[in-house]
Amino acid sequence: MDKRDYYDVLGVPKGANKDEIKAAYRKLALQFHPDRNKSPEATERFKEVSEAYAILSDDEKRNQYDQFGRAGIYERYNPEDIFRGADFDSIFRDIGGFGGIFEQLLRGFGGFGFQGFAGPQRPSRGEDLVYDLGISFDEAAHGVSREIEVPRLAQCNVCGGSGAQPGSQRKTCKTCNGRGQVQQVRRSGFAQMIQITTCPRCNGEGTIVEKPCKNCGGSGLMRNSTKLQVKVPAGADEGQSLRLRGEGNMVQGGRAGDLYVRIHLRPHEYFKREGDNILYETRISFPKAAMGGELEVPSIDGKASLKVPPGTKAGTIFRLEGKGFPHVEGSGRGDELVRVDVDIPRDLNKRERELLLELARLRGENL
Repeated sequence: MDKRDYYDVLGVPKGANKDEIKAAYRKLALQFHPDRNKSPEATERFKEVSEAYAILSDDEKRNQYDQFGRAGIYERYNPEDIFRGADFDSIFRDIGGFGGIFEQLLRGFGGFGFQGFAGPQRPSRGEDLVYDLGISFDEAAHGVSREIEVPRLAQCNVCGGSGAQPGSQRKTCKTCNGRGQVQQVRRSGFAQMIQITTCPRCNGEGTIVEKPCKNCGGSGLMRNSTKLQVKVPAGADEGQSLRLRGEGNMVQGGRAGDLYVRIHLRPHEYFKREGDNILYETRISFPKAAMGGELEVPSIDGKASLKVPPGTKAGTIFRLEGKGFPHVEGSGRGDELVRVDVDIPRDLNKRERELLLELARLRGENL
């Protein structure tokens, strides 16, 4: 089964709270639990919604998924970690209790394993990949198209992914008769234990290669580097991931996983980013702070000017509306925040001292 978005699996929006997620899972659990629904698809659907609930009901796992998708989950958590801590007990206690749900999920309802309740057969989807891309501050502000080179598993160009040497064919595995699984029955008194495991001869594929492809060694896959064009949208931020569907690793007999391009911003010489706003710090002279005047500052669009009012104090922040980063979601842009400090001169010449003393006397100060 193709791996769908966890939010789509539960039928909830990305902003759903924990109560909404729990309610959606409870409804689907009632519908698809194998003890109540005997259809062939029910067990797989129950596993799918349970995995989605385990991730989205946990703040840390949900944050990891929102940033990096399934690649971030499967790289960080093993199957036991994914389900550990999820509140299944209260849900199933409320609806009659199915007992030992956590253990059943890990066993895959009969020892079928974590990769699917239908058995450890050939995966239908390859692994997701993560690529770290560094871009400049200006590229993040205006958007950029970059070419990247990604090492990944691709279909063998000699055997076409079959794993068999051209001119030969794959044959049905005689050990499992093409099922990809073997079943062992153990009896102890009146008890009977059935264990289903991956076929050791064909590794769950159901077929074997008599003459393996010399180019890929029978795997049907080969590692190569692929050049891809990535369009980074204006307003991209540090840690944001761009999803390129079908550009991950291939898997024999299935489709490719996805590629997640993770954005990293290189520091700017004098700008700092605060959300979609830009912070710029500068200094103004004592006369300009006292009397006011025009101040020219850099912006991501070139130059901008602002009016400094008389009596401006050190630490004052001015706002240039619409001079920040474009909003990735929605229209409009952030602002540029200009923080000014007052430059107090230390080494005064004779004339400057005379003028300042005169100013002090006019203001009734004794220096």
